[in-house]
Amino acid sequence: MTFRLFAPLSLMIGLLTALAFTGQAEAQLFETKATQAYMIDAETGTVLFSKEPDKAMAPASLAKLMTMEVVFNAIKSGRYKLDDTFAVSENAWRTGGAASRASTMFAAVKSQIRIEDLIQGVTVQLANDGCIVLAEGMAGSEANFALQMTERAREIGLEKSTFVNSTGLPAPGQTTTVRELATLGLHIWRTYPEFYRYYSLPEFNWNKILQRNRNPLITMDIGADGMAAGFTEGEGFAIVGSVNREGRRLFAAMAGLASDRERSEEARKLLDWGMRSFEKSEIFAANETVGEAQVFGGTRSHVALVAQKPISLFLPITNRERLVARIVYDGPVAAPIAQGTPIGSLKVWIGDTLSQETPLYAAEAVEVGSLQSRALDAVKELAVGWLR
Repeated sequence: MTFRLFAPLSLMIGLLTALAFTGQAEAQLFETKATQAYMIDAETGTVLFSKEPDKAMAPASLAKLMTMEVVFNAIKSGRYKLDDTFAVSENAWRTGGAASRASTMFAAVKSQIRIEDLIQGVTVQLANDGCIVLAEGMAGSEANFALQMTERAREIGLEKSTFVNSTGLPAPGQTTTVRELATLGLHIWRTYPEFYRYYSLPEFNWNKILQRNRNPLITMDIGADGMAAGFTEGEGFAIVGSVNREGRRLFAAMAGLASDRERSEEARKLLDWGMRSFEKSEIFAANETVGEAQVFGGTRSHVALVAQKPISLFLPITNRERLVARIVYDGPVAAPIAQGTPIGSLKVWIGDTLSQETPLYAAEAVEVGSLQSRALDAVKELAVGWLR
């Protein structure tokens, strides 16, 4: 694996440095009481904050984000319509209804409820009965629906999340991570804009009972419009939140907080910090040369590298000395090389967080060199290749 310092970017913005490990304590860009946290910019995918992002955790009510993804996908594919209805089984009523004394939309047993009303019950009130009614109506049983949730999670790139039920109620084997929860939230917003709006509704009235949105961020004046909150005994309070402000959108997932009040305050602080502490900078246009990779056995010793789309970064307004960018590729790259061949990637770190990774491609073709040039390259590789 070859690491090449990204010299053009360092000349452009004058803030890239090699990673240095001095052994001395160094202040973090942001500190949170959450044991796990992950925040991304929706437009560019830039990771703005990361703390234990891949540590396994019980999803609690945040599992309902995956429940809704399966429901939204089924509607978008034409299998169901918002006006279709499902029956409320006794199981749904006992497990998730008023009798359960948990999050509920107070669905009456044996009644028929429109899918759109069930969606609002889940997105606004985190209704367990609404989840179970949807699961049983779409898959025959909640267990079978949970299998579909896990299968769908793999399809959209969530490799670690596994679901056992539609509600997030405690169950062995049910697990996720804050990275995948934030990624799931971003996916729902990008893929189902017509349905994402339900998460921002301040209240929902069903069965003559008015209930407020259970997401504590919705009532804060920070531009929040989603998504869900959860709690698990032994693991604490968790949340997935999104803020849309001044043309920017952030998604954050946090877990391991001590109380609902701490969850609200820590989420607010993280999202507000993300909005205030970064500025967007387009550093390369599409197909503009980013750097170069060393070539082995070609008519040229190096090949220019480009990205297929513009490269934009959200740069820290302060602490810019913590930003590091490198071109990473397996090399030297053996000729022949066709134009457009994937070569490596541009990786950008903010502190110790891998913030962004952009694929890079060969800007031009490189043909196989002469026998003499290939022999010379072989000698060079024997001499210095072990240093990489």
